Amino acid sequence: MVKVLISDRMSPRAVSIFHDRGIEVDERYDLDPAELSAAISEYDGVAVRSSTKLMADILAKSDRLKVIGRAGIGVDNIDVPAATAKGVVVMNAPFGNSITTAEHAIAMMLALARHIPQADHSTQGGKWEKSRFLGVEVAGKILGVVGCGNVGAIVADRAQGLKMKVLAYDPYLSAERAIEIGVEKSELEDLLARADFVSLHAPLTDATRGVIDARALTKMKSGARLINCARGGLVVEEALREALESGHLAGAALDVFAEEPARNSALFGLENMIATPHLGASTAEAQENVAAQIAEQMSDYLLVGAVSNALNMPAVSAEDAPKLRPYMALASQLGRLVGQIVESGLRTVTIEFSGAVTALNTRPLTSIALEGLLAQQLDSVNMVNAPVIARERNIVVREVTTEIASNYQTLLRLIVETDVGIHDVSGTLFSDQNPRVVEIDGIKVEAELGRHMIYLSNEDKPGIIGSLGTTLGNAGVNIATFHLGRANLGGDAMALIQVDDAIEEGVLSRLRNLSHVKQVRALHFE
Repeated sequence: MVKVLISDRMSPRAVSIFHDRGIEVDERYDLDPAELSAAISEYDGVAVRSSTKLMADILAKSDRLKVIGRAGIGVDNIDVPAATAKGVVVMNAPFGNSITTAEHAIAMMLALARHIPQADHSTQGGKWEKSRFLGVEVAGKILGVVGCGNVGAIVADRAQGLKMKVLAYDPYLSAERAIEIGVEKSELEDLLARADFVSLHAPLTDATRGVIDARALTKMKSGARLINCARGGLVVEEALREALESGHLAGAALDVFAEEPARNSALFGLENMIATPHLGASTAEAQENVAAQIAEQMSDYLLVGAVSNALNMPAVSAEDAPKLRPYMALASQLGRLVGQIVESGLRTVTIEFSGAVTALNTRPLTSIALEGLLAQQLDSVNMVNAPVIARERNIVVREVTTEIASNYQTLLRLIVETDVGIHDVSGTLFSDQNPRVVEIDGIKVEAELGRHMIYLSNEDKPGIIGSLGTTLGNAGVNIATFHLGRANLGGDAMALIQVDDAIEEGVLSRLRNLSHVKQVRALHFE
């Protein structure tokens, strides 16, 4: 019989679903790492929340394990690469707690506006300080939502019900989607300057880490209030403390912190600061929703092989997998390449398949290209939910197939239209079945993408290559491969450079300051 371990406390509904599907369930909570290592080989699946840590050393003992289900969104407690190497599918439940998290953000905003925690503490202490806790109305005020995905859109909807005007900053929010949900699409600096309340709902990525730093805080409207129920690393806590102490900000409410559990945050002790212990998803309804969702998904996979919301496995049949595997690597690389180059909201994505690839099932290739494209800015994007996320954001996705690929036996082409222009990349498989990029924005180039790359676009002028090499050399950056291309003499040109290590921002800044350089991006590929 198929057997599942539930190692963290969750809604009893999960157990009922497993039992109803004919799956044996053990509930064993608070296992220490040694106990979990000894037990994990007994199970086909493990359902967790955030307490159980499934790291590489424990997964090494899991020869029977087929699937890990996270009843929630974040998978920081699961070593996904190690699970992938063991052939274990990692699933999450990304939508079950969206309403709960959004409601907590609204509650934090209202608590800030009316000093509710501070007034409660004072009143229960025997004081009656009506004049001390003069609040503000939220009606008629401007709310700035940073990150307007599922949770951010719900926050915007609830705020509109409170008669607030909502600004939204999100690089992936289309103009059409903004109109649909009734928000004004805004650039970040404009949002910060205009908003009376700013609520963060962005994922934590390299691009968003520390997005609310000292500079951003100085851009905020004097007397504004900040709410963060998303990820702790979005805010530089020391800079926020200075803004609160100086009175530039009237208050802040945080449910998440850079280090959790938060024991000694720089923000603690401030009278204009409200803190909660990561309660965003902590309602009975949300816990039941995510528990039920993950139990259904795990059951489907273990019993019939269906995959939903998997972070590390494409929705591909066993028969098609060997044929599609190299094409999937190519599609993923093309998506990730464009995703790291684009700097504005997406409108349309067109994926063209030419030549030999058209004989295969191309739908998974479209999904994995979208995953690569969207994952650069969004959390929890996978092959299954990437098309759904694109639809929610009014991103039009098209597939085009042509039996003959000019100049190549097989070719994938990804065309992405953004708010400010179009990016167009193509790739193929050579005889070694390894992916190659063969064209970027109309410029022919042949490049195999490595782990750390630099993309540089420039005017075709003498001296660029020398300046580029000198700058990297002076910074101690070792070049592994160097690929060049140009559209025409004196026109647009580009370089794809593979380097040994990740590039520091200071080096990128020096490259951007070189004469005739248009754009520089650090690229990373797994």
